[in-house]
Amino acid sequence: MLHIAEKSSARNCAGFTRRTALKAGFLGALGLSTADLLRLEASGAAKRSNKSVILLWLDGGPSQFETYDPKAEAPAEYRGPFGDIPTNVPGIRFSELLPLQAKHADKMCVIRSVHHTTGDHFAGAHWMLTGRFGATSANKTQQYPSLGSTIAKAQGSCAPGMPAYIGLPAAESVYLYPGYQGAAYLGPSYEPFQVNMKQKYLSANYTAKLKPPPILANMEDTGGRASTRLKLLDQLDHFDRVTDKSGAMESMDRYQQEAVDMLLRGKARHAFDMEKEDPKVRDLYGRGPWGHYTLMARRIVESGARFVTVDMPHWDTHSRIQLGMEQRLPVLDKAVSGLLQDLHDRSMFDDVLVVIMGEFGRTPKMNSGQPGIPIPGRDHWGQAMSVILAGGGLPQGLTVGATNSKGEHPVESPYTPSDLLATIYHVLGIDLDTSFLDHSGRPIPILDGGKPMKELV
Repeated sequence: MLHIAEKSSARNCAGFTRRTALKAGFLGALGLSTADLLRLEASGAAKRSNKSVILLWLDGGPSQFETYDPKAEAPAEYRGPFGDIPTNVPGIRFSELLPLQAKHADKMCVIRSVHHTTGDHFAGAHWMLTGRFGATSANKTQQYPSLGSTIAKAQGSCAPGMPAYIGLPAAESVYLYPGYQGAAYLGPSYEPFQVNMKQKYLSANYTAKLKPPPILANMEDTGGRASTRLKLLDQLDHFDRVTDKSGAMESMDRYQQEAVDMLLRGKARHAFDMEKEDPKVRDLYGRGPWGHYTLMARRIVESGARFVTVDMPHWDTHSRIQLGMEQRLPVLDKAVSGLLQDLHDRSMFDDVLVVIMGEFGRTPKMNSGQPGIPIPGRDHWGQAMSVILAGGGLPQGLTVGATNSKGEHPVESPYTPSDLLATIYHVLGIDLDTSFLDHSGRPIPILDGGKPMKELV
């Protein structure tokens, strides 16, 4: 552990002292692993991809029947309360509550055959976000790195001045922050930068005013604060000049200072400031939190972030599924439609992969509600779920796989979470044979099996 004697009580842009930042690895959490990539690029050891990912995380597990795999011909207790509608691709039908996305089906890959074997929220979230079975409700500890952390480790940010991995408003899974969207043994440098931990886990119908990210206030260089922060790095001089004869610390100083400088004065400030966005574009996505943060995700990847996750919670509809879907799906529909249209209009579509998923699907047969709320809903079901992939250079306007007539299990092209993540890594050009060291120094492959979906690659 490196300890630096500080004479100043100055704090960094997140309110942490330099000493605290070093101890906690917070420079990395703040996106300053950019410096690591800068050093690698300078030595010719790393190459940037031009692709990025936006994950819309539907925490709680959305119903496949009420979204992307409706079963209009099934008995009523399976079909559910809603009908289906045609999309702009012949043969592909969505829930009637997704009319805006139906107009963009020609930009989407609708994967209807993803499955695993658990109805445990924690196990399902860990499996979907890491590609491996690991945590459970009995032991919630994350076992393997998330796809966001893996991508940040493998490729860094797309451009200087932005964190590689960002959570909007804060990355989470099953009420855990960052939960299974975290880095595990990759370390704190590859955790998501949490944009707003004070106003988070926001429902679709949340109506309070959305506060700007706290980091914006701290990016303002008033009274020379940024210069003070940068000068904190100079305190490393005594350490490296006295103890380091190789020049490695001097090199690290240079790249870390450049990373700090880019964060404080570069693209991040503009990307996080939604007041700079055209009001018409904000209306396109919707003004609630889901639309707001989906648009912010576009701004952030446009500015150089590699992986951005947007938290869209409250899909655990054991009862009142009709009301729940009527509240959430129109909001999701507008945010997704706005994102796909906006990426297309900005010629970003092939360079940004959009992923829409939760931890599992819902039971094929409707229940009779739950204790105290005797209104039908659906329970946990890992045996079949729908996932959307759009953009990233993938084929468009097609379905992958199929479930049986009652939506119980895949009958065509069954795919596992590891196959899904393998497809995402393939899109970004990440070698599936890549391994990273765990806490014991043992190399662990980024996936334990899994192959990219043959229909998409």
